[in-house]
Amino acid sequence: MQQHFQFGSRRIDFTLAFKKRKSLGIKVHPDTIVHVLAPEGLKESDVLSKLKTKAPWILKHIDHFNSFRPATPPRRFVNGETHLYLGRQYRLKIVPDTINVVKAYRGQLFIRTVDTKKDALEKQLYQWYKQRATIIFTDMMDEVLPKFKKYKIQMPTLSIHKMAKRWGSCTPTGKIILNTELIKAPKGSIEYVVVHELCHLVQHNHTKPFFSLLNRMLPNWQKWKDRLEYCLA
Repeated sequence: MQQHFQFGSRRIDFTLAFKKRKSLGIKVHPDTIVHVLAPEGLKESDVLSKLKTKAPWILKHIDHFNSFRPATPPRRFVNGETHLYLGRQYRLKIVPDTINVVKAYRGQLFIRTVDTKKDALEKQLYQWYKQRATIIFTDMMDEVLPKFKKYKIQMPTLSIHKMAKRWGSCTPTGKIILNTELIKAPKGSIEYVVVHELCHLVQHNHTKPFFSLLNRMLPNWQKWKDRLEYCLA
């Protein structure tokens, strides 16, 4: 059953189900959907009352997951337009040619291409981003993993592709998925996401022990998280 309530200027939507249980259960999922399980017989008005007391906690988790949502504006792929790479703005230079080559050099992003149509340019640049991401993300994983030596973490399988709502994720089997768009962020922000996901191999939820571990592994993580949100907002 879909419900919602207002907390200040924020509207919180949630799904409500009644089960045989003793207490109210609240789960905020990575897609920001809020699921509520209430004990059978509890009045909906009482559920809402309890949820309002938990609203700051719910919003904290919603905002946390939203911070991983890529929000780069759509690009038109025309000369002079700026594109991000490793936290820096590069001015696009499209050069008709008989080969397809992309190169970032002295503040310019050169696309030598056999097809100057927008769709072709977008595909070509994405492939270049993914190639660079594969190299840089893998190097970052190799650099960071030794910090977790005491936890005996094995080198996880790394997958890189576009994701609609997250910068990174970690599967129950230990596979780490990183968003190709992350290659546009500064290296410090890339390190933050990599460390964040590696911490999930030790602490699977966003609990106090998780953030304690994140603070130990990357004390300035908040700075790079903020840079990530600012750079790609």
